[in-house]
Amino acid sequence: MIKRLHLKIAAATLATVSMLACERGAQSSDSVALTVPGRSSATPWVAASESFVAVTFGATNASGTDVFVAVSRDAGQTFSSPTLVNAIAGEARLGGEFPPRVALTARAGSKDPEVAVLWTARGTSTEIKTARSRDGGRTFDAPVTLQANRAAGTRGWPALTLDQHGTAHSIWLDHRGMAAASTHGAGDHPGHRAAVPQEGVAAAQKSGLYYAAAGQASTAEHELTKGVCYCCKTALAAGADGTLYAAWRHVYAGNLRDMALTVSRDGGRTFSEPVRVSEDRWAINGCPDDGPAMAVDKTGVAHLVWPTVIDGPQPEGGIFYATTRDGTQFTSRVRIPTLGSPKPSHPQIAVDGAGRVVVAWDELIDGRRVASTREVKVQANGTATFGDPIDLAPGESAVYPVLAATDRSLVAVWTTGSGEQSTVHARTLRLK
Repeated sequence: MIKRLHLKIAAATLATVSMLACERGAQSSDSVALTVPGRSSATPWVAASESFVAVTFGATNASGTDVFVAVSRDAGQTFSSPTLVNAIAGEARLGGEFPPRVALTARAGSKDPEVAVLWTARGTSTEIKTARSRDGGRTFDAPVTLQANRAAGTRGWPALTLDQHGTAHSIWLDHRGMAAASTHGAGDHPGHRAAVPQEGVAAAQKSGLYYAAAGQASTAEHELTKGVCYCCKTALAAGADGTLYAAWRHVYAGNLRDMALTVSRDGGRTFSEPVRVSEDRWAINGCPDDGPAMAVDKTGVAHLVWPTVIDGPQPEGGIFYATTRDGTQFTSRVRIPTLGSPKPSHPQIAVDGAGRVVVAWDELIDGRRVASTREVKVQANGTATFGDPIDLAPGESAVYPVLAATDRSLVAVWTTGSGEQSTVHARTLRLK
């Protein structure tokens, strides 16, 4: 039985003084637009190492979607022109829950880190691909395909992390066990949903979580577990000692869609049995399209945030936070105060070098999709306090915010607009 630390949220602390402020003023909406001429941009992800920041995103025109990376060497104040990553034009199949991913690792003899990017591609089959830049994002090596050659079925919702040796570790959701029933690719989301039988636990047993590694310690793809909820993002993070933490939404008996976690302490060669993070008991015969996010601090504590639904006469959505040091015991979930809508969504999380935790999410408020951040702090006595929420794009609709911590600030990235009018924006926030 998992031992739990019972955390109490004191009502009096919910309106604490904000410990997070905008770099250009607490109410400033200044941001940097990341665009490719003649294309719409969306589905960003961000990573940072000291003052180096890399943002990857999808840019779309009539020919399809490609993956680009823009980098900053001044902690997100300015960015380079975006660089194309994929080699086959228009192949990227992306979405808010399955954006391209980017990760960084220090490179000997250079101020710039290596940059690794992961994305979902659709050709004759759905593929998970990764490519690496060894010159700070200026150019990229030829992409490497991670799944087995001609693997059947659909796959997607990948996550990426780099360990201290530069090995790129990846996980993704894979439907090869349901290949005979599936006729659409993961990139056709949400249209592929019609081909996925909504059979709860039985159908989930045909969907797997897969893992592969590329780099100095390459590991061929293999299945870690079955029973995954197929359309929710996954999370993968590496500790300073190389420990890998993988999280996803699992389908448990009774069609309960709770978070699960597995750990590898040998560089991805083996993983522990999956452990339930929190018994939220949300039963739904379908995928919520909303998964977990995770970050590991310098002491080896993994911080998780996820969305779920709270049962009752009028069920409502909530975003929750918990931590684990060993991957088996978790603190009791703490609810993150949001802006008051019944369905806050798409949570993300970052931890800076001082161990400060910031969560981001979006929700519909008065007809506008609002992307917000706020700091989370759990006291030694179990009391949780929260900084004031910050609206990342005042007056504009903003979705799918993502976060990364530099050596002097926090960088938030999100999408505004939709379709051909969508644009990726980045903004710096100062942690006090």
